Amino acid sequence: MKQSVMLAIASGLSILFMTLHLADDIVRGFEKGELSNLLAVPIFVTWLYGTLVLAGRRSGYVIVLVASLFAAYVPVLHFRAAGGVAGGEIAKSSGAFFWVWILIALGVSAVFSAVLSAHGLWRLRRGRSGKAGASERARPQGAGTQ
Repeated sequence: MKQSVMLAIASGLSILFMTLHLADDIVRGFEKGELSNLLAVPIFVTWLYGTLVLAGRRSGYVIVLVASLFAAYVPVLHFRAAGGVAGGEIAKSSGAFFWVWILIALGVSAVFSAVLSAHGLWRLRRGRSGKAGASERARPQGAGTQ
């Protein structure tokens, strides 16, 4: 499977898991269901734009890398919270399995997206320097100095 397809799928899953997680946090009362939560919409749109429209470009890789690193930190924040997941209020609620599963799935897809986008950036950098080196070697001595 092409790396660009894998990155689009992994990043898309990360966006899906982030939106499910945010919605679950709001429903459970961990986040207040206020207008300020709608600030997530332009963030997710930018992430989706970088994933789909800017795929294969440096800017797309950078957007996906930054967003994926932030998304990968969300499970860490929740598992390090006071009491952790098992000792906190979430363990006593009815949808604890779904909430924890979303955190784990988010962590996996976000880290995988970050790795793939970093690899894409590395390939772009290596490809550019390799092309420049080949064109320099192909040019005869004194060419282009008129």
